[in-house]
Amino acid sequence: MSVNLSKAAVASFDAMVHHQFQANGHVLRPHVRVKTGVVGSTHRFPIMRPGVATQRGAPQTEVIPMNVDHGNATATLLDWVAPEYTDVFTQAKVNFDEKAELSKVIAMAMGRRDDQVVIDALVATVGPKQVSTDIGGTGTNMNIEKLLAAKAALDRDEVPTDGRTIVIHANQLQTLLTETSVTSSDFNTIKALVRGEIDTYLGFKFVTIGTRPEGGLALATGVRKAWAWQKEAVGLAEGIAMRTSIDWIPTRVSHLCNALFSAGAVSIDPLGIVEISCTDAAIA
Repeated sequence: MSVNLSKAAVASFDAMVHHQFQANGHVLRPHVRVKTGVVGSTHRFPIMRPGVATQRGAPQTEVIPMNVDHGNATATLLDWVAPEYTDVFTQAKVNFDEKAELSKVIAMAMGRRDDQVVIDALVATVGPKQVSTDIGGTGTNMNIEKLLAAKAALDRDEVPTDGRTIVIHANQLQTLLTETSVTSSDFNTIKALVRGEIDTYLGFKFVTIGTRPEGGLALATGVRKAWAWQKEAVGLAEGIAMRTSIDWIPTRVSHLCNALFSAGAVSIDPLGIVEISCTDAAIA
């Protein structure tokens, strides 16, 4: 790797990272309300609560306003980086393109962090709807009954059916197969979900993630929580879109490859968010 890295090489690295980033990350961003180009360290997502129509009075009498309640949910933006050094001497001794390999590592790290920003906002939700781990049996992992309970919890408050998403851990998806009878009509649907033939069930767009170093869907005292929500219930504010850089650091005789972005997420409406507790005895 040349000390005088060309602009073309920097552009190539940037393109490689973005290609990998789009392929391996951002799995939750399409399912939340996104505001880009935010200026400042916070962003307020406006909330307008329901109004109630009333009967019209006598002709020409003053109408009575609904006095619709307004509010907001504030997302605090945090700065994230994914830097790594590549030593000029080490590069000459390896038989692979370190730039290409670093682009994959950096892109996937940024993609997972982008997802974790959303997951952390879900975890921080105050007063979400809850589905107990004892639904469908005492101390059970994910099952059809819990999915039905999550759907019913949203339906009761007439949360829009479009834009519903559920994020679950790979262990929970696996358990759906083992806990569903092969004679059940649900089995073939879940089996197709696992094979990737479909990605929607009971109106939820399924997103499955594994165990992640950023935390993912954490396992705590044997319980792992999945989350279901409607798109407008969660907001993601982005101040700086992901960008990359490669800089020569003379004191380290290395190039510093880096990617960064600034973003924050917040739950906007707890009525549109469901916390699903699952007892997970499998490996984290």
